[in-house]
Amino acid sequence: MGGRDEAERIGEALVEQRFAACGSVVPMVHSFFYWEGRLHREHEALLLLKTSAARSEAAQVELRRLHSYDSPEILELPLTGGSPDYLAWVLAEVSGRGPRSA
Repeated sequence: MGGRDEAERIGEALVEQRFAACGSVVPMVHSFFYWEGRLHREHEALLLLKTSAARSEAAQVELRRLHSYDSPEILELPLTGGSPDYLAWVLAEVSGRGPRSA
C-alpha cells in the first residue's frame, strides 16, 4: 500500500461497497524488496481487510482497481477460528444483511 491516505481511502471504499466488513490501517511499516532489479526501501501503510471467502475475489478486483501500484501486495489468509459473534457480524456485513444506519 502506498501511504496512509490511500490505505484509508481504499479501505473505506471496500467497506462502503460491502466487499469487506472492516478495514484496519497500520499507518507505518518499513518495507524492503527487489523491484525491477533494484533494492527498494519504502515507508508504506498496511491495510488489513476482513471479508468472507465468497467476497474475497471481488474485493481483490476492486482493490486492484483503486490502488496506485501496478502489483499491490494482496495476501489471502485462511481463517482457522475466532470469536463466533465477530465472524457472524463479518458475514452479515459482506452479505448485505448487516444493519446500516442512515
